[in-house]
Amino acid sequence: MKSVRFGMLAVAASFLATAAVAEPVAYDVDMSHANLAFDYNHLGYSTTDGRFATWSPTLIIDEANPANSKVDVEIDVNSLNTFWEARDTHLKSADLFDVAKFPSATFKSTKVEQVGEKKLEVTGDLTIRGITKPTVLEVVVNQLGEHPMAKKQAVGLDATTTIKRSDFGMAMAVPYVSDEVNINISFEATVK
Repeated sequence: MKSVRFGMLAVAASFLATAAVAEPVAYDVDMSHANLAFDYNHLGYSTTDGRFATWSPTLIIDEANPANSKVDVEIDVNSLNTFWEARDTHLKSADLFDVAKFPSATFKSTKVEQVGEKKLEVTGDLTIRGITKPTVLEVVVNQLGEHPMAKKQAVGLDATTTIKRSDFGMAMAVPYVSDEVNINISFEATVK
């Protein structure tokens, strides 16, 4: 009986030692299960939504110390799609995103803080049209554990924030078309 207890203690001690020295781990985002969407109010009558089809997230997670985690995203602004071509053309024009001069937008995290069970706040620098502003993503960890199909460590996240487009030099038609734009991000990722 003592040998069984000693064996269990040795396994537990080994696990704790490994967890204590665990380092941040890089994840691959499964872009077939990823979405970067936005919506805004139009004249108080309706909500217009859209998405960016092409974006490249980099994700590093430190489960033992979330403050060491990191997320960076590069967005191909030309991949914007609101499901109406004339609107997309206007959004990409010099009036708004000006993709000819600013083809990409980026988010680079500067701070990750656990604020509750399965909840994080990720603060970072959001750059649109060459203008950088601090932005906070409210993140919910949907699932963290072994992926049932991939058979390796996986995470599923939803993140939201609201920005003012005028902060990024896109004030055309404010306040008739809402200055506030809601951003919603959802994805699954597995350990590299």
